[in-house]
Amino acid sequence: MRLSDFDYHLPRELIAQHPIEKRDRSRLLVLNKTGKIEHRYFYEITSYLNPGDVLVLNDTKVIPTKLLGKNPKTKREVEFLLFDSPRDYARLPGKTRNKAIWEALAKPAKQAKKGSRWQFPQGVWAEVAEVLSGGSRLLHFEFEGDFFELLEKIGHTPLPPYIRRDAEKSDEGRYQTVYAHSPGACAAPTAGLHFTRRLLDEIHSRGVKITRITLHVGPGTFLPVRSEVVEDHQMWPEYYEINQEAAETIKKARGRVIVVGTTTVRALETGPTEPTSGWTDLFIYPGFKFRVVDALITNFHLPKSTLLMLVAAFVGWERVLTAYQEAIQKRYRFYSYGDAMFIL
Repeated sequence: MRLSDFDYHLPRELIAQHPIEKRDRSRLLVLNKTGKIEHRYFYEITSYLNPGDVLVLNDTKVIPTKLLGKNPKTKREVEFLLFDSPRDYARLPGKTRNKAIWEALAKPAKQAKKGSRWQFPQGVWAEVAEVLSGGSRLLHFEFEGDFFELLEKIGHTPLPPYIRRDAEKSDEGRYQTVYAHSPGACAAPTAGLHFTRRLLDEIHSRGVKITRITLHVGPGTFLPVRSEVVEDHQMWPEYYEINQEAAETIKKARGRVIVVGTTTVRALETGPTEPTSGWTDLFIYPGFKFRVVDALITNFHLPKSTLLMLVAAFVGWERVLTAYQEAIQKRYRFYSYGDAMFIL
């Protein structure tokens, strides 16, 4: 498959720059696997859910991992995006005092050379210890206190680059699902942004079981595909956990397993649905055989992205392209703060 096969034209003004006022008032395009399309609002999703269905959420929590560092020698500034990594030397620091090691993406990357030192607010310093394969940086931090508490003070909400504005105070809550629980993501699992607690309660009252897994969204989800041959792309690993309760609920489902977001899909399809934790670099593209997922709630995704390829694998590229073209015609809002699709 060629990367260019997964392209489409999106008018720039349809890229949502802010969330709508009420989460569940976003629009919902319902796409049946037969190709039938309906247009609803997200709160009407209950009409498509049945007793015995299982709704699977990703409860990862976005942490403010976007940092602006200043080089005291050159006076230049670099934006760093921290993320967790399976490398032995790059773990979340937890309660570690005084030193922490993180992997990061840097922009502009050429300024973050090996050996350069960067100053942050609250007396935090970091040195670029290594320039790693793939272009990421290994940062050695020095600080006083608890690193996660410092991140809350000096970090910023890591909005994606197609949102052409700085993060605002309101983004701290809106770029987070209402059920976020496990800190560790550097991007939100955006399909879940449409749910309210009230809507989840209504879904539960209809006899739908709701369960949660965790996948900490990292570069594997959002970095672009750079190889023209799709099969040559290598996903960056992301950490995931499926606990005993979730595994048993999914295996005992009397109805459909309805998955919220591509990150949840990748966690569930990585291996047998058993209590497990680890790292997944699963890349799902057309031809993939789904074992767990019966229906998918997702947002509208970027052209040529791995997320778009996953959706194409689930329902077929021609159906996806037709649905996207109709969404564009009807002025749906796209990407992270945009509208949603329900594929069933």
